[in-house]
Amino acid sequence: MDAELAGVQLEQRIRYHFKNSALMQEALTHKSFSNEQGDGTLPDNERLEFLGDAVLSLLVSQYVFREYPRLSEGDLTRLRAEVVSEKGLVPVARQLDLGAFLLLGKGEERSGGREKSSLLANALEALLGAVFCDGGFEAARAMAEDLLREPIVRAARRKAGDYKTRLQELLQGRYGEVPAYPLLEASGPAHQRTYRVEVRFRGRAIGTGQGHSKKAAEQEAARSALEHLEL
Repeated sequence: MDAELAGVQLEQRIRYHFKNSALMQEALTHKSFSNEQGDGTLPDNERLEFLGDAVLSLLVSQYVFREYPRLSEGDLTRLRAEVVSEKGLVPVARQLDLGAFLLLGKGEERSGGREKSSLLANALEALLGAVFCDGGFEAARAMAEDLLREPIVRAARRKAGDYKTRLQELLQGRYGEVPAYPLLEASGPAHQRTYRVEVRFRGRAIGTGQGHSKKAAEQEAARSALEHLEL
């Protein structure tokens, strides 16, 4: 694949255009490729991975702190750890087909490096580090939230429980009916919308919630209803 075309494709997938394309190349360069160049002038992605790891931890911490105000410190820590782990990052990297863009040495290529979980997770962290260097905190935040919003929601459901399911099971079991979640308001800029929803049952509001996705807002509304249910 032509390097310039590949760069454009990856930029489209992460929804970010690099001002300094050398940073993107560095983020995608494995040390095996750099070592094969012989003169030691081509940087590999390990330094950007180091930076990206720290930036990712901060961004995910900020996001879950904002989106899940009722989670305890321990729950937030466990949620963040799951999302930023190698196991959590690899599906995101595979969704981007990040392995196809890596610069690998011949030996690493032969050994299936493009599919190795550790290389994919490290490259994703390096790419985030490169975006942070190129565009600053807001650019990195936008990329991280775009790529990790759904994985965070899924992890939060596993960690804190799926409140919508619990509420539905409670109401359906007790009354044979299910709640509705009408959208009350959507505000803010397109890249950071805030949604406010209401959960209604038998014509009355039993909880409200808000978040930066409708799913997160609905979960918060269901949590509120479970805590304050008075039917």
